[in-house]
Amino acid sequence: MSPTRTKKTRLPSGEPSFRFQGTDGIRREVKPASSPEFQGLSPQQVFLERQFLTEEFMELYAWAGVTLWSGSSLRRAPFAVAWDPRDPEGRYTEAVIRGVCKAGADAWVLGRAPTPAVPIFVVQAGAGGGFMVTASHNPKDQNGIKTFCPFRGMKLLPDNDRQLSRLILKTNFETLRNLPETGARIDRSEEARECFFRFSLDPENSWIEDPAGLGNLILVVDPAHGSLAGIAAEVFRRAGFGRVIEVNASTGGNVNQNSGVADLEGHRLITPAMAGPHGPFHRHEAVRTLFELGAKNRDAVRAGKSRVSGAVFDADGDRFYRLEYDALSGGIRILSGDETASLQARYRMARHPKRYRGAAYLNTVESDLNAACAARDLGLTPVLTPVGDKWILLRTIFLDLQNRARRARRALTGKIPASLEQAFSGGAPPKDRPVLDVFELEKREKALTRAIQRAGLALDEDSSFFAVGSEETGHNITPGKLIRSDGTPATVYCGNGLKSALNTFVASQFLLGQAEGQSYFTKLAQPFPPGFKKTYYVYYVRKELFFRDSAVWRQVRKTLGVAARRRGLALKARRFPEDPDMLYLSVGRLKKDEGALFVRNSGTENKIGINLRGDTRDAAALRSLAEPVIRLLLSILKDTANHFYRLELDLLSQVAAGPVPENRLVLDPHGGPRVLAEMVRQGLIESAPQGYRLTTLGTWYIKSSCKS
Repeated sequence: MSPTRTKKTRLPSGEPSFRFQGTDGIRREVKPASSPEFQGLSPQQVFLERQFLTEEFMELYAWAGVTLWSGSSLRRAPFAVAWDPRDPEGRYTEAVIRGVCKAGADAWVLGRAPTPAVPIFVVQAGAGGGFMVTASHNPKDQNGIKTFCPFRGMKLLPDNDRQLSRLILKTNFETLRNLPETGARIDRSEEARECFFRFSLDPENSWIEDPAGLGNLILVVDPAHGSLAGIAAEVFRRAGFGRVIEVNASTGGNVNQNSGVADLEGHRLITPAMAGPHGPFHRHEAVRTLFELGAKNRDAVRAGKSRVSGAVFDADGDRFYRLEYDALSGGIRILSGDETASLQARYRMARHPKRYRGAAYLNTVESDLNAACAARDLGLTPVLTPVGDKWILLRTIFLDLQNRARRARRALTGKIPASLEQAFSGGAPPKDRPVLDVFELEKREKALTRAIQRAGLALDEDSSFFAVGSEETGHNITPGKLIRSDGTPATVYCGNGLKSALNTFVASQFLLGQAEGQSYFTKLAQPFPPGFKKTYYVYYVRKELFFRDSAVWRQVRKTLGVAARRRGLALKARRFPEDPDMLYLSVGRLKKDEGALFVRNSGTENKIGINLRGDTRDAAALRSLAEPVIRLLLSILKDTANHFYRLELDLLSQVAAGPVPENRLVLDPHGGPRVLAEMVRQGLIESAPQGYRLTTLGTWYIKSSCKS
């Protein structure tokens, strides 16, 4: 019996646009399906009503993904499955493999591997798709699935998410539970590992022309107890880095704990005090190790003879931040995705100015506004996208199609037949609506390829139309070259923390190799004049209440309008069709340039963000817009039924009377440390020498909660 011919799970709110996925696949706190509180509930109901991800839902998700992608084909192409080490017992990874095999496809088991290794291997080996079992930078109590398609290793787009969600909703898991595994399990972990090493060390991908140029680098590698443990450090050693020290390399499940990029977000400089007993980085081993190595090598670093740097990743290895010990100030500089991408762009234009003149520099709305201005000054073409590297990937594919069509037109003489012109025009993104379906994108590329072949043309691979793609959070994308198993060349575009790290170090050595003292540290950490960036978060919220034109969405818009009028500022809305629920406003009448403010649900965590971008001289004005919105969202959007919300209230009550040292706080063993860290990120509490204490916002929040 087909699993889809039985009882359906009701579509939430009857919304035809509903999808389980966020920015990048599914992600949620995990709990075994056998938990007593889930008795009598389907995996779909547990996910939607109890907000937990079970191994049954992951099996169902994998089964549905293979079924959707394979269509009616009886012979189903194999699917690759990899994971980060947050699930040492294998409960959830085993469920995904089981789902693939029950769908009739062979499961190529890649084992522990970084996320970019999945699309690279899918394209190289010709798989039917791939699943990465991870919750990325999220805490270890969460897990999820990222899905990669056979077409260019692309991630699912929203229309595909909706198709997959509908199939999941109408499937009865009890029927799926009893299906046999007709696909085989095939261990391809060693092949995938070697493929990733080969890809990473290929000079065309690493940009390394002379390994000797990296010999003065002392590098601390932090894989965040994740997928790159033992891999990134080995790649850096083979690449020629002078000395490589790996920290946070255990893989027993404590991913991202006191490690990784997430703790670095929002910071530009770490002082020694910040790594001290009461500082936010006192447990971050990569930071502490950098300070130790910096102190030992301070004279050599000050003279420019050595560099003490850090390569910090997240658990699944698709994000990268660079750390740099500043021998003059004694602090550690932090380079986010904006700074690393800018260095890469400068290297592109310094090394190959003719090739990349006018090429695209893509970044998202989260980036510093000055990053795009600097790219334009270099001679690149800035392109702004919504949050999520899949939007950079989508725009890149369209740029590729347009580039191929343009080259084909130039190669043809005389009038171009209408049939060819129609196919060439299909490479441009539609003006009336965005393409949100990978299947449609693939059809457009195939039509263009057939048209080029009919015209008798043979075009070489060319990626000069695209310089760099960047997310401020550290997802950087540059073209990656590989050879498929059939011997044909291919270009892949995917967020790849290790590639970004290699490219960034090559760029800085080339651009600043001879620089000394303050000149080096300033030009490295500030490759463009930094603007103002600030993001405020509210955690444990009912995200489903914030969408375009909802009551909450309109209330936020009204609150911002009132605040803007009080300051004499002008707001202008901009709609991104790919992310229609984001409230994005350009802010005018500022002291300097135009600024931006946007409010959006996180697609990866249970939080909503108020994001400010602009000139540093306009920071106060932009903050004044955000403050009433923060208080509004704290008042109306908190999910009072959420377990972590209740833990938050408990911790607030513990510090309400005055500072409390951490060792005297009563923390829930499962969620307490996480909630404590997220309360600091919300700005409700702060660490002081006497212990954790309420902030002004935290004091207001407690008083307003008591009134309500």
